[in-house]
Amino acid sequence: MIVVRVQFPVDVPNPEKLVEKIDSTTGKYEGLSGLIRKYYVFSEDKKHAGGIYLWESREAAEAWYNEEWTAYMAEAWGEPSLLEYLHCPIVVDNERSEVISGNAA
Repeated sequence: MIVVRVQFPVDVPNPEKLVEKIDSTTGKYEGLSGLIRKYYVFSEDKKHAGGIYLWESREAAEAWYNEEWTAYMAEAWGEPSLLEYLHCPIVVDNERSEVISGNAA
């Protein structure tokens, strides 16, 4: 499994408006092939937003973060997003009372 941390600057002074804007994007992640889970996040100072994604594999993640995605994000938020790929061999899921082990490709 792979975790990808995505971060981009935001210029939305009202936190409720920021949540509304990112909430409007949830549909494209529902049922997305290879995506296990996504968390929408923003910094305490509300100057950066992003996501924490858990993917089945790096290949699935890289298929999503392609040139089209990069261009869309730069246009939507004013500059390119920062991406960080992290290997994730084990997830402890207390909500489901399970431990998930995956290939840290």
